[in-house]
Parts: sequence; C-alpha cells; structure tokens
Amino acid sequence: MKRYGMLIDGQWVPARSGETREIRDPADGALLAKVPEAGRVDAEAAVDAARAAFDAGPWRKLTAQDRGKLLFRVGEGIRAHAKRLAELETRNCGKPLAEAAFDVADAADCFEFYGGLATKIHGETMQVPANSLSYVVREPVGVCGQIIPWNYPLLMAAWKLSPALAAGNTAVLKPSELTPLTALELGRIICEAGIPAGVVNIVTGPGAGPGEALAASPQVDKVAFTGGTVTGRKVMTAASGNLKKISLELGGKNPNIVFADADLECAVDGALFGAFANQGEVCSAGSRLLVERSIHARLVEGMLKKIPRIKLGHGLEPGVKMGPLVSAAHRDKVESYIEIGVNEGAKLLCGGKRPKGRAFAKGHFLEPAIFDRVKPSMRIAREEIFGPVLAVIPFDSEDEAVSIANDTEYGLAAAVWTKDVTRAVRVISRLRAGITWVNTYHPTFNELPWGGYKASGMGRELGLYGIEEYLETKQVNINLDENPIGWY
Repeated sequence: MKRYGMLIDGQWVPARSGETREIRDPADGALLAKVPEAGRVDAEAAVDAARAAFDAGPWRKLTAQDRGKLLFRVGEGIRAHAKRLAELETRNCGKPLAEAAFDVADAADCFEFYGGLATKIHGETMQVPANSLSYVVREPVGVCGQIIPWNYPLLMAAWKLSPALAAGNTAVLKPSELTPLTALELGRIICEAGIPAGVVNIVTGPGAGPGEALAASPQVDKVAFTGGTVTGRKVMTAASGNLKKISLELGGKNPNIVFADADLECAVDGALFGAFANQGEVCSAGSRLLVERSIHARLVEGMLKKIPRIKLGHGLEPGVKMGPLVSAAHRDKVESYIEIGVNEGAKLLCGGKRPKGRAFAKGHFLEPAIFDRVKPSMRIAREEIFGPVLAVIPFDSEDEAVSIANDTEYGLAAAVWTKDVTRAVRVISRLRAGITWVNTYHPTFNELPWGGYKASGMGRELGLYGIEEYLETKQVNINLDENPIGWY
C-alpha cells in the first residue's frame, strides 16, 4: 500500500485537514493506496501556486520550442513507465490491461502531439485603413482549473494538461476521488521532465469542496470539465462568477445505427464493442442500437452468440475482456436501470446479473446486459446509464432511424453501418452529434476534435481545436504616423 501526497507548487503535500481516502481495487477490494482528501483550502493553495507561476514564474518566459521539448519529455516519461502505469490503471479503475495499455500509449502520443503543436500557434497581420502595423497574436488564457472523470484517468489528464501547457498556461488538475493514482504518477513524470514548480498542480478529493473551489475561484481564468451533464451544469453556474472561459465534455446516449445492407458480422462486433468496451463506462458508448427491422432478429442472434466470449474477471488476468465497474455504488445504479428496463416492458435477453464464483465475490462485477423490444420513450433508451447495458430499438426507414437517433437531449457520438456510401454520408449529415463513425465504433485520434452538441457539452478537446480552448486573441495596433492625431 502506497501513500501519496498532492502536488502543489512542486511539493508533495498532505491535505491541510490531514484526512486521507483509501483507494481500493474494484475487482477484489485490495487496498492500493491512501491519498489526501482535499478541501477547498487545498484547492485554493494550488490555485495560488498556479497563479504565481503564471504571473511571475519562469514558465511564460520559455519559448514555444522549449515548452514543446518539455512536453516531449513527459511523453517519453510515460513510455518509460508504460507497463507500471497500465497495471496501476487497471487496478485503480478496473478496465482490462489491454485497454489500459492502449490508454497509456495514447496519453504519451497526446503529449507529443501538443509538444509539436506548441510552435504552431499562429497570429496574423491585417491591412487596415490607417497608417498602422496591425496584427493579432494568440496568448495563453492563464490559470486553468481542470476536472476529470474516473473512467479514463490518465488519458483524460493528458487531454487536459497537454494543450493547456503547450499554449503556455498553468493548471490545477483535479482527478476523480475514485481513480487518482495514475494522475498522481503523471505528476511525478511532469516534475522529472523539468516543468517548473507551480505550473502543474494536482489536487485529490471529491467534487464538493476542491472541485467547487476550482470552478468558482476568481483566480482561475478557465475551467475544463469532463463528466456527467448534471454536474456540468453546476460547474457552468459556478464558473459564471467571474465569467471565466469554460469547456464541457459531458454525457451521451449515443445511437449506433445498423442498416439492412451492412456487413452483419462487422456490425455485430461493432455493436458489442461500442456498448461494452471499458465496461460501458464511456460517455461515447453506443448504448442505443438502432437496427433495421428486416435484420433485427439475425443481428440480435449474432450478438447473443458472441456474448459468452466477453470474459469477465480482474483486468490483469489473461483473456479478460470486461473488468468490474468502478465502485459498488455505481454498480447499484446500473442495476437499478436494469430493473427499470424490465419494469418498463423491455425484454432482458442476457446479463444484468452479478456473476457467481469466488473470483467475483469481492469485486463490483456485472454481466453485460442486452435489452430487446425497447421503445424510444423508455428511460433505458433516454438516460445515460454508463454501464454495460445495451438497448436494441428496431426501425423501418431511414427517416425513422434519424428521428429516433436525434430524439435525445444529448449529441455526443453516433455511428452508421451500411455498404451504401451515399446513404452513409446522407445519414451522418443529418445526425446531431459531434463525433461520428461509419462502419466502425470508438476510434479516437489526438489529431481530431472531440466534443458534442446539445447537452453533451460545449467546446472541443484534441486536435487544433483543443488548443484553441486555451488561447486568448489579442489585437495589436502600432501607429506608424509620427504626426499628432489633431483631434483637438
């Protein structure tokens, strides 16, 4: 069992209260670590450190080239510790080791992508109707409060920190109180890479307290939040106090649409992977499977045949494809939705139960569930469950599929399965979602923007769009006329 401190102004410190939180493996209950249980005062100290580092520290004096080199060192550090980080990620949040290893590599890629982008922040010169040298420059926003969820702890930290640092900002990162370990290990890598004290601060603890302090602080210039839509609204309200810049990556109830001409085998794989990767604890999960009625029975049959291949167990065990849910409370929530689905009249075809056996006794495991005969009006088809629950909804026409797909408060992700390229383009253009796929599901690229429409958030992460969220735009006018203005 390891004891961690929080990273504030380059030092590893306990919470001012002295309180700690036990972090346990969701697969077997093993005690992994104790971390500080921060309060508002700790978050305020971290903000003060970030403020001083931005306003008076050496960070802003570094060239873009030097910032980029430091981010590359962070990427190298992640790769050097990749095996240990992946195992820790698996033990902390439950995902299979193969998924965790992919996340670690992607986090390193993200720091390297923005390390290269640090020198590509462009301004512009403008011809104006005066004797003036007029131009536009892009400058860092300032102090950034960043709040991330528990489902992709290391990767979400990379998504937040790397563009902020590339742009020249300082940051206070608050990981989820459930899964802080790899974020804290990332803090060590950041320090070892040579990033100055106070530039990156990491505060552990719940949203109530430190998270609220970050969102509301007048010393914070920008807040970035990834998590549930209900909490996102609260963050937005708190951030309005000093009209700080804000970006929100929130929930989804994402449609995965399969037309009759799709490659059935590929669609079956895509439906299962879209719904059950990372235990379904994914904001972009394809949790609504819309299937053209003529192939509905065959597609469902194909999924049921493959469900037994989804091996449950501890994520470090060979061959495991689904680990435990992150906590007992979250499993209870997912189980409540399964009960709601049954009571609403949907047909539970498989799963939704706690697996039996000694290997599962101490963990938060749940078998992947597939509901059929789901109506679009049912709660399991409208509310984000954030677990391994798939709702199958038949449709009869393209127009009906689009109507059902868009009939949601969310607009994060969507996919279309068809061999007809014109239909694919036509349907994608009609879907109200920020991330879309054709004949695949879930691939994510650091080079492309991530974010959604409607209640799925505002702003974008990743790609060139991601760094825009961390930049201000300044107009500069230099008078080249040496004569007096002559106004008076």
